[in-house]
Order: sequence, then structure tokens, then C-alpha cells
Amino acid sequence: MNQKIPLDISSLTLKEWIKDDLSSLTLVDVREKEELSIAPFSYKILHLPLSGFSMWSKTYSQLLSLEKKIVVICHSGVRSWNFGVWLLEQDHGYQVWNLNGGIDAWSTLVDDSVPRY
Repeated sequence: MNQKIPLDISSLTLKEWIKDDLSSLTLVDVREKEELSIAPFSYKILHLPLSGFSMWSKTYSQLLSLEKKIVVICHSGVRSWNFGVWLLEQDHGYQVWNLNGGIDAWSTLVDDSVPRY
């Protein structure tokens, strides 16, 4: 797959992917630590806050696998889309999806126990 931009994935589709085979996914959350404390995602994530770019930008590739689908998450889907574009520009061959509507859509459509903010 030679992607130039992240593909959209809906909350409902992501829920099915998780149910079918969570081990085939890497869930990357680019929200800030404070946002995670307000509305944590229900599954294990790799936390790469955009404000911490200088801390993880040299080592992120050691944390991501070409064998797994990468789904990027933020509050509404904008920061995660931008991160996904950046990640694809690095040209490592990743498969990248952006959670359409972010954690807010996840809370509304899948898991209303996740607080909205």
C-alpha cells in the first residue's frame, strides 16, 4: 500500500477491528496527557502527544510495526489526521488510518462511558 494520506475509519468499524483482532492494530493517541486523563481510550494505546514531538520523533519508528495497521486518535480527528500525513511522509511503508471524529465520536457512537470534552 503506497498511501499519501491516512484512510478514514469510523468508530463503528474500529470497534469491529478491535473485536476481530486487536493484536493486528497499533492504536496511536496524539492527544495531550491532560486529555487522556479526561477521556481515556478503552484499549492499550501508544501515546505520542504532538507537543512531545522532540522527545519521540527520533525513536517512533522503533515503536511501530509494518506488520500492524496503525490507527491514529485525537479529540476530533484533526490532529490525528495531520500526524498520519506526517507519518506517511516519512515513507516507511506504514498502513495508517485516522479515527474519523476522534475520541469524541468514539464516545458518542461506541462507548458512552468515555467522557466528552
